[in-house]
Amino acid sequence: MNRIKTIVLLLALIVIMPSLLFAQERAYQITDDVVVPHTSVKNQSRSGTCWCFAGIGMVEAEILRKYNVEVDLSEMYLVRWAYANKFEKYVRMQGTCNFSPGGEVFDVLYAINENGMMTEETYNGLVLGEGIHNHGELHSVLAEYGKIVNKQHNGKISKAWPAMVQSVLDVYLGTTPETFEFEGSQYDAKSFAEKYPININDYVQIGAFTNHENYKPYIMPIQDNWTNTLTYNMTLDELMNELDNALNNGYTVGWAQDVSDKGFSRDAGVGVVLENDIEKIRQSDPKKYKKMSDDEIRASLYKFETVMPEKEVTEDMHQEAYENGQTTDDHSMLIVGIAHDQQGNKYYKVKNSWSANYGYDGYWYCSEPYVRLHTMFFTVNKEGLTSDIKNKLELK
Repeated sequence: MNRIKTIVLLLALIVIMPSLLFAQERAYQITDDVVVPHTSVKNQSRSGTCWCFAGIGMVEAEILRKYNVEVDLSEMYLVRWAYANKFEKYVRMQGTCNFSPGGEVFDVLYAINENGMMTEETYNGLVLGEGIHNHGELHSVLAEYGKIVNKQHNGKISKAWPAMVQSVLDVYLGTTPETFEFEGSQYDAKSFAEKYPININDYVQIGAFTNHENYKPYIMPIQDNWTNTLTYNMTLDELMNELDNALNNGYTVGWAQDVSDKGFSRDAGVGVVLENDIEKIRQSDPKKYKKMSDDEIRASLYKFETVMPEKEVTEDMHQEAYENGQTTDDHSMLIVGIAHDQQGNKYYKVKNSWSANYGYDGYWYCSEPYVRLHTMFFTVNKEGLTSDIKNKLELK
C-alpha cells in the first residue's frame, strides 16, 4: 500500500510540477494596485472579433458598476449585427470600402443601441457542432457574395442580398430567438437592453496624435473604423492621465492597439518596449550587466527571462510609430487595472480574449511605455474623464 501511495504521489508531482516551475520562473512578478470589477476572460478563438469581446467586456463591467448585476452577454448576437451592416455599406459603396471581421469597441455600443442585446446562454453563435468560434468560412462566403452582388449581373443591385446575408448568418451563427428568459422573466433583445440601459452618448473615443488639432474631434483613418466614429484628440501625457483617472475611479477602458510588436509576448503575458541602447542598459544596473558583453546583452533582449529597462516613449515616438506602421489597430482589449513589477515599474492590467490559457490566466500586463507607444485610442465613459479634459473637449 505504501509503495502504491508513493507511485501515485510521484505521478501527481509529474503532472503539477511543470505548472509550478512555470509560475516560479516568471521573470515579471506583477502586483495589482487597482482592479476595476469586471467579468471573466472569454475566448474569441479563430474569429476576428476582438473588438466585440473587448466591447462586451466593457458593457458587462458597466452593468456591474451601475446595476450591481453580473451578466454574460452574447458577443455573436452583436457580431451578426455588424456583419449585416458592414455588408450593406460594402454594397452601397460598390465594393470600394473595407469588408472584414474587424471593428472597434464603440461598435458594440452602436449595436446595442440599435438592436438590443441578449445573454450568451441564449445565443452563443456555436451551431456547427464546434466548441469554439471559427469564422474563416463564414467571412469567405460573405466576402465572395459581396463581390457577386456588386457585379450587378441583372444590370442592377438585386433585392435578394439582405435575405441572403441573414440566411448565411443563420447557418453559421444560428437563428436569433425572438424572446428569452433571464432570472425568471421574459425579454426580447431590446427590452433586455432597456432593463440595463447603456446610453451610447455617455461614451467617447480619445486619442493623441500630433497631426490632429488638440481638443477637437477627427475620424481616425483606419480600416476597422467602418462606422467613422469620432476620436477626440489631446496630448499623449493627457491621454495617459485620463486612462489613470478612469481606472482609479472605477471605469474600465476599451483599448485599440498594436500587438504585433515583438515586445508583446503570448507566453510571458507582458507587453514591453525594451531599451536597445547598450550603454543605457548598463547604466540602469551596472552590477547586473558588469560581466555581460554587448552581444550577450543584445541576445537577452525580448527573451523575457529578466526585467530589463524600457525606453522613455515620447509623443514624437508615438506619432512616428503610427506613421511608419509600427503601431496599427490590429487588436482590441479591455484595460481593467494598474499594477507594478518587482522593480516598481508601472503596468496596466489588460483583459484579453484569447482564453485563460495564455498570459496571466488570460490577462496581460502592458507597461506604461508600451501603452504610450502602441495606443490608437481609448473608449471610455465620459464620467471617467477629468473635469479639465471634459471642459477642453467641450463634452457635456
